[in-house]
Amino acid sequence: MSAPVRIYHNPRCSKSRAACALLAEAGVEHEIIEYLKHPPSRDELARLVTMLGIRPGELVRRGEAVFKEKYAQLADDDDARWLDAMIADPILIERPIVVIGEHAVVARPPERLSALLHDA
Repeated sequence: MSAPVRIYHNPRCSKSRAACALLAEAGVEHEIIEYLKHPPSRDELARLVTMLGIRPGELVRRGEAVFKEKYAQLADDDDARWLDAMIADPILIERPIVVIGEHAVVARPPERLSALLHDA
């Protein structure tokens, strides 16, 4: 595969670990970005959302305690505030996100990654 492959990964997440395993099984070299240790910049996060073809609020993990404590009242269409929220609290970012070249997928379930690998 000639396009660079990155995975925004949380090693504590079973779905994220499964996506890493799928990449390894496919023999795909990839860069692992532990986004809780090294959060994306606001511009990078906005680019990921665009590549995913979704709005920022759709990338938010709504089951997280911090969501319920700080962000449950935000409107779904307040894109700028959702980007700010995910930058302030990266645990809110859905995972894993796999990027191949200019294409991305939230590999949840991990089988969604297979389609991206096939199309790339």
